[in-house]
Amino acid sequence: SVSGYADELLWAAAWMYKATNDQYYLHYLGQNGDSLGGTGWGITEFGWDVKYAGVQVLVSKFLMQGRAGAYASVFQRYQQKAEYFMCSCLGKGSRNVQKTPGGLIYRQRWNNLQFVTSASFLLTAYSDYLSSAGKSMKCYGSNVSPSELFSVAKSQIDYILGDNPRATSYMVGYGNNYPRQVHHRAASIVSYKVNPTFVTCRGGYATWYSRKASDPNLLTGAIVGGPDAYDNFADERDNYQQTEPATYNNAPFIGVVARMTGHSGYNQLIVDIPEVKPVTTKPTPAPQAKPTPAKPTHGSVSSSGPIVMQHKRTTSWVHEGRTYYRYSTTLTNKSTKTLKDLKLTINKLYGPIYGLTKFGNSYGFPSWIKSLPAGKSLEFVYIHPSTPARVSVSSYTLL
Repeated sequence: SVSGYADELLWAAAWMYKATNDQYYLHYLGQNGDSLGGTGWGITEFGWDVKYAGVQVLVSKFLMQGRAGAYASVFQRYQQKAEYFMCSCLGKGSRNVQKTPGGLIYRQRWNNLQFVTSASFLLTAYSDYLSSAGKSMKCYGSNVSPSELFSVAKSQIDYILGDNPRATSYMVGYGNNYPRQVHHRAASIVSYKVNPTFVTCRGGYATWYSRKASDPNLLTGAIVGGPDAYDNFADERDNYQQTEPATYNNAPFIGVVARMTGHSGYNQLIVDIPEVKPVTTKPTPAPQAKPTPAKPTHGSVSSSGPIVMQHKRTTSWVHEGRTYYRYSTTLTNKSTKTLKDLKLTINKLYGPIYGLTKFGNSYGFPSWIKSLPAGKSLEFVYIHPSTPARVSVSSYTLL
């Protein structure tokens, strides 16, 4: 890391605490927040090198979840810096992010969109945390609602996808006007299926790199570096600062669009691991012979003609004294024909469900599945604070 690794240490500790609930990582965040900069650095960027803003947002989530333990005052200082970042993105802070005339967050010429997608992700996440907590935030005394944060994130995504002065989509393959000369070797060299002639490493550069024609292979979905500070963009393969794609452009972008198209009312502060427990040191047990493994249990199985459903509880956790359960149901087509027009009835469901599409009072295949071939299965899951929901088959067609 060019900027040092203090932020990476806090970043790692925060994610380890989230994943394991191990008190060691809670203590690490609480005892090292000041010395490693987590509570001191007010940052206006978030990226692969400088991760403080991400740390501050994640620790703020712990605080709102009631998981700060004895370090609530320290975690509040993390949160102050998280909101410093939010205010800067909104243009309501003491030091605001630069924006292009078209409204795009601008940090630098070389691959600027990495900072846009990552900022949009943090804005979206923090918006959901505040909304789940029933809170708002302040920028210099002015109230800022969760929806305002999300609106700014959405405006950045819209810009990337073409709502900008050039009407250019900076995602390859999306829309009608997108980069055609991406700075990417595989995209710029002809496919082996089209021309099986061997291409050497030097030959790829000498023959294909300097071509002014469009890429022979479409790098669908890739987000390139994007425009300059004045919304200008040159679609040229050797203009690596603007036409080079990167995975760290796409990764946070996917998180934001998933939130934009998915469930918006889910409580983001539910603790999905056991309650905080004190650290204990256990003596090492004496070696023992391994017992014969028991056969795994798979929950209950139900069937309706050629459709077999297997139900099981996969995990549980406690939040504010209430126990929540995650259930998984695998539906299998046991017939020799293709299953279509599936309709399920689900009663006594008290939480979100994923992997099905709701139609009125019934549920059907998710949007990405139109039918289920013979012998194939699909899985859907749901979360609620009760015993398993009652799932039954209402109707279907076999073709």
